[in-house]
Amino acid sequence: MLHLAKVQKNESVGGVELRLLARQQSENSWTVISPEDIPLPNSHLLNEGLLVLVELSENQEVLSIQHANDWVLDLVEQYLSTGVTPTFLQEEAERTEQWRQDLTLQSQDLTRRHLEMEARREQIQTLEEDLKREKQQLDALAAQLKNKADSESPDAEDTGSKDTD
Repeated sequence: MLHLAKVQKNESVGGVELRLLARQQSENSWTVISPEDIPLPNSHLLNEGLLVLVELSENQEVLSIQHANDWVLDLVEQYLSTGVTPTFLQEEAERTEQWRQDLTLQSQDLTRRHLEMEARREQIQTLEEDLKREKQQLDALAAQLKNKADSESPDAEDTGSKDTD
């Protein structure tokens, strides 16, 4: 695992040690950690105060060490020279959160409108069914009245033949 560390003298071990300051979480994500010291015996080539990137094994054994100069300069070039500051990042995070909240509200509003439209559609279908039923009842009633009127009124021919007799 990659760490950012500072080289410091340790008189008790007669050499230098690495003070771990941060740990890489992913390619572009680091976490500041509680400082932890890793002994580095027989390494007099590193000057005290030097920042290094150190690769550690699971057992906290040093696998590799490299100067952090290029890494720090790359950070400055990528983030600090373009005006990406912690304040800017915080503002962007707040703006993103506001967008998320706005989208959530819009989604809830669309869902509410969809439910209202479905309820109205069901009401219209119910009204259409009621009208169809009433029309059928009216048609049936009209047919009954016509049949009744036909059976009660004598035909014009029947009336004419009765008068001639």
